[in-house]
Amino acid sequence: MSETVQRPIDPSLDIEAEIVRLKKDRNAVLLAHYYQDSEIQDLADFLGDSLQLAQAAKKTTADVILFAGVHFMAETAKILNPDRIVLVPDMEAGCSLASGCPTDRYRAWRAKYPDAVAVTYINCTAEVKAESDYICTSSNAEKIIRAIPEDKEILFAPDRNLGRWLMQKTGRQMRLWMGSCIVHETFSLRKLIELKERHPEAKLIAHPECEEPVLKMAEFIGSTTALLNYTIKDDAKEYIVATETGILHQMQKASPDKTFIAGPPEGNCACNDCPFMKLNSLEKIYLALRDLEPRIEMPEALRERARVPIDRMLALS
Repeated sequence: MSETVQRPIDPSLDIEAEIVRLKKDRNAVLLAHYYQDSEIQDLADFLGDSLQLAQAAKKTTADVILFAGVHFMAETAKILNPDRIVLVPDMEAGCSLASGCPTDRYRAWRAKYPDAVAVTYINCTAEVKAESDYICTSSNAEKIIRAIPEDKEILFAPDRNLGRWLMQKTGRQMRLWMGSCIVHETFSLRKLIELKERHPEAKLIAHPECEEPVLKMAEFIGSTTALLNYTIKDDAKEYIVATETGILHQMQKASPDKTFIAGPPEGNCACNDCPFMKLNSLEKIYLALRDLEPRIEMPEALRERARVPIDRMLALS
């Protein structure tokens, strides 16, 4: 980020109106993940999960891409759009999966299995993407795993829970990196059982990043978008949702006659909120558009290498 001192925000400004104005002035598009706060979701030009946002980033004709999500998502947008300005509201919006899979350790792990195909969840750094054969999201991971020849060994990183679920779905054995999401590993099986007892008609739906006992209890497992679509098409009236709480806003908007209950974490905390996603705010989005900072930048050689496995993913999606 620039070393210049950031000018303060005029307290009399209508922040939402200013964001709309600046988007037009900058020819900017605001991409937002479902896990953002509701007011950011409602201002987004495109709202989606990791796969949908990668596809939207590839298709956009905007001069400026402002990515309200986490750092690795904005990096993906830059990889796909080298000639556009790519902004993030907060450079500190990271990801526990990405930080838990450092490039040097990942490279050493890959080197142990030189003939294996490396499939890596999109929740990783650009450097790790560059070391991978395929990138995947929870929306398309099963399809990508099934596309790999049966005689090929597969390395899957960095989410062990998603990897384990994919092994069960596809019947393929894979070597798993032992990483996990700090949000999805926090759901309490004990509290979920208690919640089901209080809401016996509610269906438990879960993201495949959740721990195995939660997935065994779930009546539907899917990506963020798949969970949303399920609640729209399904005829139940109550759902317990085991994923980041941001998606409940869209579920409620799409099905106002239904009840959505956030899956409870183990502690008395807001641990089912992603602390990194929630670093973003309307004020930071306004400042990013106003100042065109902070920007995502990376060496061209790294960008080109990281793009190869992403393009393979998009071609299969």
